[in-house]
Amino acid sequence: MTKWLARPTTALMFVTLLALAGCQNEGPAEKAGKGIDNAARDVKDTVAPGGPAEKAGRSVDRALNK
Repeated sequence: MTKWLARPTTALMFVTLLALAGCQNEGPAEKAGKGIDNAARDVKDTVAPGGPAEKAGRSVDRALNK
């Protein structure tokens, strides 16, 4: 029974590691998308500024590069 579970378990671990390894690097499209999102958020803040808690939260997000 151990051999019966070894191959699917190994395959599942391999696929999981590949998926996690692919998430580490940002490509140029993702960087451009984040830039567009940040620009849209800045325009929104200019038109309708948020409250102090929202501004503090965004400052923390920017400090953590999220």
